[in-house]
Amino acid sequence: MSERYAKITGWGKYVPARVLTNHDLAQMVDTSDEWIVTRTGIRERRIRTENDTTSSMSVAAAQEALKVAGIGPKDLDLIIVATSSPDYLLPSVASQVQDLLGAKCGAFSLVAGCSGWVYALATASQFIASGAYNRVLVVGVEIISFAMDFTDRTTCVLFGDAAAATVIEASNEPGGLLAYELGSDGSGAMFLYVPDGGSNHPLSQQTVDERRQYIRMDGPEVFKFAVRTLASSLKRTIYQAGLAPDDIDLFIPHQANARIIEAAARQMRIPIGKFYMNVERYGNTSAASVPLALVEAIDEGRIQEGDTIALCAFGAGLTWASAVVQMGTGEISAAHSLFSAGRARFLARRTSDLVLDSAQSALLPLYTFLYQRRKKK
Repeated sequence: MSERYAKITGWGKYVPARVLTNHDLAQMVDTSDEWIVTRTGIRERRIRTENDTTSSMSVAAAQEALKVAGIGPKDLDLIIVATSSPDYLLPSVASQVQDLLGAKCGAFSLVAGCSGWVYALATASQFIASGAYNRVLVVGVEIISFAMDFTDRTTCVLFGDAAAATVIEASNEPGGLLAYELGSDGSGAMFLYVPDGGSNHPLSQQTVDERRQYIRMDGPEVFKFAVRTLASSLKRTIYQAGLAPDDIDLFIPHQANARIIEAAARQMRIPIGKFYMNVERYGNTSAASVPLALVEAIDEGRIQEGDTIALCAFGAGLTWASAVVQMGTGEISAAHSLFSAGRARFLARRTSDLVLDSAQSALLPLYTFLYQRRKKK
């Protein structure tokens, strides 16, 4: 039996019509455009309208992805929706999406915070690689604004709402998902969480009075985790794919903070121009962040047929996930060959990186100090 590969064949997005700029936020909370841009790189974000729901946004993005893939809803074998903001606690929003699309297949939701879509991509690929399914719809969607405390400038300036979807299909031609890494460190769970509203602390009048139904975040701790994780996970996953960082045509990181992405680029010694960023337009859209950036990079011509891209996300959990994907069709990079020159080059680069990583880890406190100093100004 020939090897099966999981390829991205369709993509689509949906963003709400309402734009909330930094200047708008400055009328609501003690902040300014300069304060936000300096610390995050964000200039505006999208916020749901009264007609937007997690399910409706998912369907809009999914319909675009199905159209690009050239298939219909009834061709799908499975639907996975990555989100932390479903329409209801029950039922699963994935079932709503399946019904609204008119699909006839299984569907489930996946919760891994901002890492959710990359987790879902890896999950879908396993169903395909095993031979169980041939076509899987993977959606990353978030209406995170409903969990924002717009009196808290440390969180409300960061997040926005969006949806993006991809169709993953089986292929006998090499390509698609080449490698991935899924990670979790639950010891940092309270660095980014919603205190009340779950089964441990159900909603109550006291919850509302104390505003404990909104997201709480320890910014410095999340920043340290993100800087440490983004570069290291990307490098491990790239090496797992038998490649070197120089072999990657475009990096698509989680769009949480431009400063985090810039720090990761420095650690990897990769020009910042090879990192796609749309954070200034959308802010952190959580599970929708990476697929939204992927869709826009394709639409802008930043990704071509046969390009190899590296994806990485990090978020609540604390979780992280990275993946290396070859878009379209074509031969796998020569670095996959055990005795190729490319393989020798990437092994040499990996050895060099292992030495330099130790030195760069020592600089992490400096990155955190600079972040905290900017934040206090």
